[in-house]
Amino acid sequence: MTHIDAGAELDPVHPVPVPSAPASGLTTAQVAERVARGQVNDVPVRSSRSTADIVRANVFTRFNAIIGVLWLIMLFVAPIQDSLFGFVILANTGIGIIQEWRAKKTLDSLAVIGEARPTVRRDGTAAEVGTGDIVLDDLIEIGPGDKVVVDGVCREADGLEIDESLLTGEADPVVKRPGDQVMSGSFVVAGGGAFQATKVGREAYAAQLAEEASRFTLVQSELRTGISTILKYVTWMMIPAAIGLVITQLVVKDHDLKDSLARTVGGIVPMVPEGLVLLTSVAFAIGVIRLGRQQCLVQELPAIEGLARVDTVCLDKTGTLTEGGMDVMELRPLNGSDESYVQRVLGALGESDPRPNASLQAIIEAYPDTDDWRCTESLPFSSARKYSGATFNEGNGESSTWLLGAPDVLLADDDPALAETDRLNEQGLRVLLLARAHHDLDHPGVGDGAKAAALVVLEQRLRPDAADTLRYFAEQDVHAKVVSGDNAVSVGAVAGKLGLAGSTVDARRLPADTNDMGRALDEGTVFGRVTPQQKRDMVGALQSRGHTVAMTGDGVNDVLALKDADIGVSMGSGSEATRAVAQIVLLNNSFATLPSVVAEGRRVIGNITRVATLFLVKTVYSVLLAVLVVCWQVEYPFLPRHLTLLSTLTIGIPAFFLALAPNKERARPHFVRRVMRYSIPGGVVAGVATFVTYLLAQHHYTGSGALDAETSAATLTLFLISMWVLAIIARPYTWWRIALVAAMGLAFLCVLMVPWLQHFFALKLVGVTMPWIAVGIAVVGAAALELVWKWVDRRFPV
Repeated sequence: MTHIDAGAELDPVHPVPVPSAPASGLTTAQVAERVARGQVNDVPVRSSRSTADIVRANVFTRFNAIIGVLWLIMLFVAPIQDSLFGFVILANTGIGIIQEWRAKKTLDSLAVIGEARPTVRRDGTAAEVGTGDIVLDDLIEIGPGDKVVVDGVCREADGLEIDESLLTGEADPVVKRPGDQVMSGSFVVAGGGAFQATKVGREAYAAQLAEEASRFTLVQSELRTGISTILKYVTWMMIPAAIGLVITQLVVKDHDLKDSLARTVGGIVPMVPEGLVLLTSVAFAIGVIRLGRQQCLVQELPAIEGLARVDTVCLDKTGTLTEGGMDVMELRPLNGSDESYVQRVLGALGESDPRPNASLQAIIEAYPDTDDWRCTESLPFSSARKYSGATFNEGNGESSTWLLGAPDVLLADDDPALAETDRLNEQGLRVLLLARAHHDLDHPGVGDGAKAAALVVLEQRLRPDAADTLRYFAEQDVHAKVVSGDNAVSVGAVAGKLGLAGSTVDARRLPADTNDMGRALDEGTVFGRVTPQQKRDMVGALQSRGHTVAMTGDGVNDVLALKDADIGVSMGSGSEATRAVAQIVLLNNSFATLPSVVAEGRRVIGNITRVATLFLVKTVYSVLLAVLVVCWQVEYPFLPRHLTLLSTLTIGIPAFFLALAPNKERARPHFVRRVMRYSIPGGVVAGVATFVTYLLAQHHYTGSGALDAETSAATLTLFLISMWVLAIIARPYTWWRIALVAAMGLAFLCVLMVPWLQHFFALKLVGVTMPWIAVGIAVVGAAALELVWKWVDRRFPV
């Protein structure tokens, strides 16, 4: 039989008793003993994939395997210049690894800045430690906004309310008392207390959640999903085309084995759009690095893409449009209250809350506590209640209970003080009501019949960069919705000062039905008196009407909405709970960083969509050429070196620069459709024009060097049409884009004119007639491209 100490408590999760930790916490010796036993919260919080994962993901790909096998074949059967495509793949893979490794280093360093530092009580002293330094049985202090980082048992509670919605889905806060279980992954919404750690490290219930919250993830996004879909279809097209090509070159034509293999490989290699995946990863990685330099932590890569697709951004006023601090402007006693007495009450209220919010902090600074009033009971502020309170023993035998909060919540609708409150709110001022309660704090109707004693007028500090940021969103056709728990009139006045036009709505009058709420949200701009659950409902209502929604915030009342929004954006100074669920954390607490994130996302998506067309035009014409060669029973016109040269000059080098160029175009959906509607007709035009040139050249040239001359003419046509595709993709033109296209043309001209390059690439134009015919066919092909793409725009709009 197991003996259970009478002083121990049973943890609901553990069948064994959990001895109560002393109020002073563990001693230094006890901490050292637990560290030696390995009872440490050693969950590895990674902000990125490991180096080995990065190398593996970039090297071991389906297309690298195909190209690798073909490269090995070419090393044995053809000159080195026909194996250049393999070295290009090595270089591209190396670039991908280096860029993602740089992004990993950036994220790792930023994640340390944003890491939670819980307050742990040891040897009777409270101090902040790293999450990984917590040991079993540590006594951890918690307050509003703090995230519970390990599992434990509550030991001290002062009005402690914990939101476990991220674990259970239940939105209502749970009141915790000594002895109750506390789960990692939950967070404090009101009150304070301390709990004893009973599970640390990987044993904690939400250890995986804690790791995932700050992890560099390559999760699904429309861009990545679209590229995967394209590659899947490309693979299926490649297989029959490659088989037919192999049979034609090796069996039907009955030519030299090495030359047949070289031309077979030359037909298969360009079908692989291997650079497209690489370029996407590089573009995302560079985006992360750029944003990291601006102290913006991107916790999930697709968040860059997601914010670029956003058409509605919901802003929490406090901490986003306004700075966290406030100043008391005025104190207006009501109902004959003595002002000096009211100031003493306010000072006592400030002293009673160990973790004051911004409003109460302003009151503390204005009215420091100098009395010997003793707080006997307190009610922490809750965004759902809209008020806080405390009961005092005033030292003279008198006992009083006071409430401090929203006037329109504590006062009756016909109270004359509300009219004065409205006038102040219209000036953008925040107003709190001090009222004396007739009931105890634990009474469910504690605010009923409370007698108004004074209005506390607070001035909010506007963020100096908020107006410019709102103006940027308006210019980019992104609708800003201010969603706040404060008085609607006051929030509307603040929004008006920042130049945000639109109607103001009291959220208490919003319809509950999702469709009706969505219509009201589309029509309104500023929403006040919004509860945390309403914020979540509002995000869902906007999404139900087809909007892509971003939510910004820094308080615990924003967590539910941040979690459900398409993109959650948290301030670095916000609560640990908000940082855990947000995809983007603004470590510099600057709302003005958001335009940079939007711009970076638009740059990445717009440019990847642009250059994807280049890669896929090549894939389409390569497959088509293979099919035409099989049908006409002729030699494949190109060696690998020819298409390596063309790919480098018309796709590889230009795509790298175009993918990193500025691009402010708003991201649009249907990535696959938008890319393929240009790639298929473009590839067909290029393939047909090239094959026509090749067939004409076969009739024009005779003799031993005929095949090389035919190949050179076909290469000229294909290069010129590919250059025209590049010229279309590069629009609208800037000086550097014109220079880029011109440089690629000059490089090809050098190959045709320099003797050793002619020999190296086996390209030499013979005569005058056929080269000019090749140019003429290319001109016709370019004109056809222009006409076809314009027709596609009209016939198949996205």
